[in-house]
Amino acid sequence: MAFLRMLRRKASRTGLRVPIVWYRHRGLNPADAFVASYPRSGSTWLRFLLLELLTRAGGAGFENVNRMIPDVGGQAASPPLVANGGRLIKTHETYRREYGKAVYLVRDLRDVVISEFEYENANERISEDFDRFVMLSLKGRVNGYGSWQDHVASWTKSPLAGDGRLLVIKFEQMKARTEDVLAEILDFIGVNRDRTAIRQAIENNNLQRMKEKEDRAPQTSAYGRGSGNGDQKRFIRNGSTGGWRARLSDAQVQMIERQAGTGLVRMGYSLETAQPERGELVSGARAR
Repeated sequence: MAFLRMLRRKASRTGLRVPIVWYRHRGLNPADAFVASYPRSGSTWLRFLLLELLTRAGGAGFENVNRMIPDVGGQAASPPLVANGGRLIKTHETYRREYGKAVYLVRDLRDVVISEFEYENANERISEDFDRFVMLSLKGRVNGYGSWQDHVASWTKSPLAGDGRLLVIKFEQMKARTEDVLAEILDFIGVNRDRTAIRQAIENNNLQRMKEKEDRAPQTSAYGRGSGNGDQKRFIRNGSTGGWRARLSDAQVQMIERQAGTGLVRMGYSLETAQPERGELVSGARAR
């Protein structure tokens, strides 16, 4: 089983996925909106929160979230949830011209790489040690979505960013100011909800309740099935911010910042090592 999981992971990084990705993007319409992010950046939590707010119903669970705010490719059966009869769809892909409006959720790469390594390693889908995993991640070779820095650039430099159709949200801000950030996202997708409803959705989907929901419905990641048994194998982990400072060695931080420092600075993250050449700041997108 471990060998098959690694084989699926390797296949996801080859040209075999090109026709699959094309097929998944059929049937989109201009009114659809997207929750976009690099893997392990918090989009599952955001979808749970949004489902409760958009449907005016509590009790968001993995089954109804995955059905009503599906991964791109599952939109044919999903209902309209946003303004003008559009659907809300999750994507981890880089920007594509089929995308008409999106919330782009970005998380500090230094936390992302730890989360992705620990989850994939616990589920026996990788054979690399952490140092090599970091190097491969920076080269865009650990999943089918390329590198974090190229992913960020594809969205923040996309046509959507130039005309107000992209809202950039940092995961760290969503954790610190969840109520305000959710209100901003709802406004962006054309939905009005009062603050009482927002606060209730946050309470219904705090970390402990999210883990309890996963215990009832162990989840499948992009590369295979995870498990609700034990924190290491959980799809829902701790969602820490800044935890990399206690987890990464100086050499690992330097390697990440040397390769992706411009992207980190562009998104407003500070560097521990020397500043890279200054990259473009996010322009055009509604960024927080």
